[in-house]
Amino acid sequence: MFELHASKVSNLKNDVLSGLTVALALVPEAVAFAFVAGVEPLVGLYAAFIVGLITAIFGGRPGMISGATGAMAVVMVSLVAIHGVEYLFATVVLTGVIQILAGIFKLGKFIRLVPHPVMLGFVNGLAIVIFLAQLGQFKVTNAAGELEWMQGTPLFTMAGLILLTMAIIHFFPKLTKAVPSTLVAIVGVSLLVFGIGLDTKLVGDVASIAGGLPTFSIPQVPFSFETFKIILPFALVLAAIGLIESLLTLTLIDELTGTRGRSNKECIAQGAANTVTGFFGGMGGCAMIGQSMINVNSGGRGRASGITAALALLGFILFASGLIEAIPLAALVGVMFIVVIGTFEWSSLRILGKVPKADAFVIILVSGVTVYSDLAVAVIVGVIVSALVFAWEHAKHILVHRSVNEDGSTVYEVNGPIFFGSIANFLEQFTPEDDSDDVIVEFKNARVVDHSAIEAIDTLAERYLSRNKNMHLKHLNKECKELLHKADKLVELNIIEDPDYHIVSDKLA
Repeated sequence: MFELHASKVSNLKNDVLSGLTVALALVPEAVAFAFVAGVEPLVGLYAAFIVGLITAIFGGRPGMISGATGAMAVVMVSLVAIHGVEYLFATVVLTGVIQILAGIFKLGKFIRLVPHPVMLGFVNGLAIVIFLAQLGQFKVTNAAGELEWMQGTPLFTMAGLILLTMAIIHFFPKLTKAVPSTLVAIVGVSLLVFGIGLDTKLVGDVASIAGGLPTFSIPQVPFSFETFKIILPFALVLAAIGLIESLLTLTLIDELTGTRGRSNKECIAQGAANTVTGFFGGMGGCAMIGQSMINVNSGGRGRASGITAALALLGFILFASGLIEAIPLAALVGVMFIVVIGTFEWSSLRILGKVPKADAFVIILVSGVTVYSDLAVAVIVGVIVSALVFAWEHAKHILVHRSVNEDGSTVYEVNGPIFFGSIANFLEQFTPEDDSDDVIVEFKNARVVDHSAIEAIDTLAERYLSRNKNMHLKHLNKECKELLHKADKLVELNIIEDPDYHIVSDKLA
């Protein structure tokens, strides 16, 4: 249902129209995330404008949209509640500095190392998060001032408008692709509601977006080490979440458009945007996968799309707040539902039973953690699990090469790490009953990692000694000889040639 209708080539007309579409979708999102963070709506809107404009001009991924995001907003809640909004502004400034340093030291390139199952889990998890965020629009305030689910006519009206919006977005490109179908849907549904006087929730029912230009202000916090200790932990977490979400979104847009963004340049742009935002009363932000998908789907490919979205958002705040507040929320929810359908990797459901179980587990794990925790934690967990699986699989492939030397001795050359995951495979490759009476085991290209490996070498020695065969263990380190019980006297130490490393063992800890 969600297709990339526009070409992969940047086009100014498409960029401008797409940018206008994105700006309309940015309003309720920025307001909602401001409420999540516990700040005024304009704090979220200013962040969407400043972060969106700076990253659009200087970022490493043309066509990607940045602004205030929920992933960062949830981290800000406790900071604002305990210390106030001025500490938030100071934290956003420090967040930007950290992100700039990440770009200068070229850490952005490491996003390319994120495994594909983690990427699938990230995309699916964010699609679910975007979907769940829209459900809040189906609630209304009752007489007691509490939120409750819509019922009856208001529910059916909103559902009908959402379906109409989605239908226009899906079918309009079959008529013409000259105008983004998303923009047509928003304008068309708004005119319908206004024309026949339908009673439904509007953007203005959520909050007023009217305001002036953002003004420069140094955060009103004490310039002391105590303040630094308060804001540093929050800044580190915000910087990590912002960069991970931005760079993963960059990678996703790369795949969709068949082009390549510059991750380190994006880090610096995100950092500069957040630093400036903190000085102009914004809550900070990062790339927004939902709005970026709307932009790509509407034909936005160049920097003009992001610049247009940011400037249009500022125009809404200054001059057109009344018109924007008259847009039905159902139209914007319909747009986001289309984004959810297009963002979710439906193919991942089909391949779950065909891919390795470890990959399927990582996809589900990252999706779940993204929904129930936050993006940074989900990606870190996914990368760690994938790395452990990779290490486990390759450790099982330890190689032992058997040969006979000129003296008639059986020689085993061990290659790879020996640890708890590889000892079974290690022991299986020795054949004591078929070997000569003199056996040499060469560990020059191997590494003994933990105490399980020590036990395995002792077991191996016992098998040969029980058959009255001589055994020589070469190029084990001093710690191995110290930890071995049955094979310690078989170790032939060579101070010059033996490797020097440490073994994971409680006895030597």
